[in-house]
Amino acid sequence: MSQDSLIYLRLHRVLPPMPLLISPFAELDLIRQPEQRDEPLQAFDAADEYLLSHVAETGLSLQSRVLVLNDSFGALAASLARHATVSSSTDSYLAAQGLEKNLARNGMAYDAVPLIPASEPLNGPFDWVLIRVPKTLALLEEQLIRLQGQLAPGARVIAAAMVKHLPRSAGDLLEEYVGPVQASLAVKKARLLFVTPQAQEVQASPYPTRYRLDEPAIELINHANVFCREGLDIGTRAFLPHLPKNLGSSRVADLGCGNGVLAIASALDNPDAHYTLVDESYMAVQSAAENWRAQLGEREAVIRAGDGLDGQEPDSLDVVLCNPPFHQQQVVGDFLAWRMFLQAREALVTGGVIDIWVITPSCRACSGVSSRLHPHPSSSSSRHASKPQHAKKDPLAT
Repeated sequence: MSQDSLIYLRLHRVLPPMPLLISPFAELDLIRQPEQRDEPLQAFDAADEYLLSHVAETGLSLQSRVLVLNDSFGALAASLARHATVSSSTDSYLAAQGLEKNLARNGMAYDAVPLIPASEPLNGPFDWVLIRVPKTLALLEEQLIRLQGQLAPGARVIAAAMVKHLPRSAGDLLEEYVGPVQASLAVKKARLLFVTPQAQEVQASPYPTRYRLDEPAIELINHANVFCREGLDIGTRAFLPHLPKNLGSSRVADLGCGNGVLAIASALDNPDAHYTLVDESYMAVQSAAENWRAQLGEREAVIRAGDGLDGQEPDSLDVVLCNPPFHQQQVVGDFLAWRMFLQAREALVTGGVIDIWVITPSCRACSGVSSRLHPHPSSSSSRHASKPQHAKKDPLAT
C-alpha cells in the first residue's frame, strides 16, 4: 500500500491510531522525525520488537552497559533506558531528535540516554551492543572498527534488521571485525544476528575516502556515511556548472550539504559571500568542515548538523543551494525534499531577485515538488535523471 493511501485511510478514520511499542521493558508511544501531520509510518518495526524480546529473555541488569547503534527514533534506547545504563550512537540528527523527543514523550528526561554522534569516538567498555543494520554498510563497517577495544569480557553483540533489508555482506562485516555470526529464525519478517566476540587483530579504517574533481580542481574527503562517497552523484555533477555567479556579499545556505562540494565550489567563485552548510548526517558535516578548511582555510562559515533550516531566522538568506534526498533510510518519498523546500522559502528574503537552486530527480514520486513551491521554475539543463531548476521567491506567495 502506498504512503498516500495510508494517509487517506488514516484521515478518514479507516486506520487505527499508531500502535504502541509494547515490549517486556516498556509500553512506549513513539513518533518519527521529522514529524508529519497524519504520519503514515510507525516509529518502530518487528526487528525492534524481536531484539527487545530476546534481550529480555537473556536477562539484563541495571549495571549492564548497553550501546545502541543506529536506533532510528529511539525505540530500543528508550525501551531500555530504565533498565540499564544505555548510550546511543547514530549518524542521523533526526534520529537523535527522535530519541530525545520520545524519551520526553514517555515521561523520561530528554537526556536520559547519552547520545554519541557517529563522527565521535565511543566510550566503552560495553556489556551489550545492539545494532540496527544501516542502509549504508560502510557506516556499519566504520562502527564495527570503532568497537575494537570497546567490548567488556563476555559482551553480547546482536544485530537486527528486517529480512528484506539484511544483505549477506552485513554478516560478513560482523564476522570480520567482531567474531562468528549465527542467524536466528525469521520472526514477523525480522531476523537477528548473534555475534560471538573474539580477539581480533586491530584493523585500520579505510575511511575517509578521497576523490578529485577537475572543475573546480579540488580534492574532497568523505567519511563513511557520506552519500556517493566514491565520487559525485549525478545530481551534484549536473548542478555544478549552473551554480550562481556574482553573488557579492550574499548569505548562502547549502541545504543537505553532504561533503560540502556545492558550497565550496560556490565559495571559490564568490569570495565575499557568507555560507551556512547544513546536513542531518554528522559524518557529512564532519566531511564538509574538513573539506572547507582544506580548500578555503580560515574563511568563516557556519557548518552544522540540523533538521534542514529548522530554526533559521526568516528572511536571513539570499540564496539556497539544495540537492535534496528522496529517501530516509529505506523509506522513499519526497517528504524530506518538500520539507527542505518549505524551510528554504521561509528563510529566504522576500523580493524578486532571490534564487533557489534545486536538483529534482525525474521520477513520478518527486515530480512537481519545486513547481508546487514556485509556480514558474526555469529548467537550466537536463542530464540523465536529474534536472537543475532555478526559482525566485515570490513576495506574494503564501
